[in-house]
Amino acid sequence: MKTIARGTLKRRIEELLALADVEIDGSRPWDMQVHDERLYARVMAQGTLGLGESYMDGWWDVEELDEFFYRVLRAKLEDRIRPLADGVRALRARAINLQRSSRAFEIGRRHYDIGNDLYQCMLDRRLNYSCGYWKDVSSLDEAQEAKLDLVCRKLGLRPGMRVLDIGCGWGGAVQYAAERYGVEAVGITVSEEQVRFAREVCEGLPVEIRLQDYRELNEDFDRIFSIGMFEHVGCKNYGTFMRIVRRCLRSDGLFLLHTIGGNRSVNTTDPWMARYIFPRSMLPSARRATEACEGVFIIEDWHNFGTDYDKTLMEWYRNFERGWDALKARYGERFHRMWKYYLLSCAASFRARKIQLWQLVLSPEGVSGGYVAPR
Repeated sequence: MKTIARGTLKRRIEELLALADVEIDGSRPWDMQVHDERLYARVMAQGTLGLGESYMDGWWDVEELDEFFYRVLRAKLEDRIRPLADGVRALRARAINLQRSSRAFEIGRRHYDIGNDLYQCMLDRRLNYSCGYWKDVSSLDEAQEAKLDLVCRKLGLRPGMRVLDIGCGWGGAVQYAAERYGVEAVGITVSEEQVRFAREVCEGLPVEIRLQDYRELNEDFDRIFSIGMFEHVGCKNYGTFMRIVRRCLRSDGLFLLHTIGGNRSVNTTDPWMARYIFPRSMLPSARRATEACEGVFIIEDWHNFGTDYDKTLMEWYRNFERGWDALKARYGERFHRMWKYYLLSCAASFRARKIQLWQLVLSPEGVSGGYVAPR
């Protein structure tokens, strides 16, 4: 009976994958190679969580994992398998503030503190853990410098300005702004490892790095930016976040928000991603971002360059693979498969246009005469 049931589940998975032009044990680089027949029941019962965990366990492989996910996402197969547990998670997220201040530092401990050696291997020389800007450049270092310069130009940074970076990471953005634009800067993060590293790279510059939650801020700045942090704020806190930024921004100031965004409003993230990569994360939608701005900010500019994140993630993946020999003794093969799955599935999500990368420029009272956005 188990064999019959397994065969039925396999046929169902085959039918779904056919919608994405993917075959089981096929010969093309995006075809799934199944090593354990228990995969089918696990995926039907657990959805994307079961798919990801079974990959980590070595139950299946794909030569080009990014192309596999690109096809699966373009076919919207995730909408056809909705385990009961996903509904329970969504109800819990509606009832509870999963990103409340008492949990602010969890993402730092579980993701950003796992090892600076990993991020130094994977990222550019300034350790920018966000989308590069690939206009007229050809390398990851150049793309990240171009992104940082784009942020500074959009904000109109000038010497002597006091600038805040909410979610400063390893300090690359405040370091760049201080060196190239002569500003004084404060960077805050919830990661102890990032604080330690950022203080070292910014030594000698007019930059202060703090271990601090954004909800503790209450001081004046000429300009504020936040690059790749809003994804951790959560929809129950978007309004609070915007009001705090407004409280800290001078009336003639500008705020730049750089964030991944989803095409639909959601209350949870993918369960595999939440368990293994970004706990309690949530992608904002355009509707929820604009609702949070109502009565607080005027939207001066909205720039989408999400396809650049595909290129950025593929560069991170190539760097990670090139440097794996130096990392594997510490992290192990299960981590290797997990991190590969993370990077390549995310690259595919941007390639399939399921998720976007937005830069919003916001002003408290509107720029007199209008705002002209650099590109």
